[in-house]
Amino acid sequence: MSNLLATNEAPDFTVAAENAVNAVVHVKNVSISTGQMTIQDLFSGRSPKRAQMGTGSGVIINANGYIITNNHVINNSDELSVTLNNNKTYKAEIVGSDPKTDIALLKIEPDEDLPYVTFADSDQAKIGEWVLAVGNPFNLTSTVTAGIISAKARDLSGTSSQSFIQTDAAVNPGNSGGALVNTKGELVGINTAISSQTGSYIGYSFAVPSNIARRVIEDIMEYGNVQNGILGISGGSLNSAFAEKLGINDTEGIYVDSVVEDSGAEKAGIEKGDIIKEIDNIKVSKFADLTGHIGSKRVGDIVNLIISKDGALKTLAVTLTRNETYTMPLVGRIKNTKKQDLKKLKATNGVKIIELNEEYADYWKNNGVEEGAIITSINNTKINNVDDVKEALENKSSHQPIRIELINSNGEKERYNFR
Repeated sequence: MSNLLATNEAPDFTVAAENAVNAVVHVKNVSISTGQMTIQDLFSGRSPKRAQMGTGSGVIINANGYIITNNHVINNSDELSVTLNNNKTYKAEIVGSDPKTDIALLKIEPDEDLPYVTFADSDQAKIGEWVLAVGNPFNLTSTVTAGIISAKARDLSGTSSQSFIQTDAAVNPGNSGGALVNTKGELVGINTAISSQTGSYIGYSFAVPSNIARRVIEDIMEYGNVQNGILGISGGSLNSAFAEKLGINDTEGIYVDSVVEDSGAEKAGIEKGDIIKEIDNIKVSKFADLTGHIGSKRVGDIVNLIISKDGALKTLAVTLTRNETYTMPLVGRIKNTKKQDLKKLKATNGVKIIELNEEYADYWKNNGVEEGAIITSINNTKINNVDDVKEALENKSSHQPIRIELINSNGEKERYNFR
């Protein structure tokens, strides 16, 4: 009996570690910043530039030199280099990146086939399962630490937009972009964040699940950008207090508070008051369970939901649609228009306001602007869709005012300036 306990006490990580160590790389990010100008620089016409070095880790995912890392590891880089475990260094190019999931894809041109890791199905990873974190903390060469999966579908943002795997394997600065692997050496996640006051490891770390990372890099390779699919609902996780407030008995699931028009959820018959209990046989107890699973899917994919509608359980197939809405500062929720939206207010282009910002709702309504009004231009840039809105706001300098042109609910053209 004691021998049985001894052999089962801890898994053998040696094969997994050897494979992962050779497939994890050191990423160096050099960015050139302009330093403080001196009098001598001014007279000589010099512009003092200083190279700043950032480091992190990356994971080789095929023999040809494609590497996954974190977006924050390669952000604002002027030059990227990748050092393999055999000490060979290569110049790296960014194929694409996604700040939302903090995933980026790099490519190097190796002179030989590279060792790589294969993807695990992170939905199948279990709490309590052993995992290894492999990376390059503190500029050290590949370092391996072991731990267990402590929790799944963790949201650190408070906006229900994230779904991390939480682990107690020690992860430190420089580990970002490194591999979280299971005992078979398969990639379960990309190590991303450390939860501590100091920025160094004190107990827990977080990884982007491999299913989400995989979908992001497949989109980047196929389309050049990320194709985010949405269900088309907003709502909240149920608990005793929330259920009591709503006057319902359910304390588990996602309560649907509103449904986006023309979304897959609306077309499938989901309504306000429904409760989502499962998605593709995965129990939903918090919003991150839902967003995490949808984050691994694409536009056009079908998910199967079990919902409680007026107390009766129903199974619905929902097709994920492209996100056509955006929360615009000062204004509220906006959406891509349909022909009839434009025709109604005699507009030729624009996006439709579908929900006013609570803080500014009275201001807008007092000026005759209600849900259904069309924003046609921002800072003299013609607006055709929500992507144009995002771009116009991102290209605006911090001290520049926002100029909004819109057609109000009475069909009148108006201009607003906000500082």
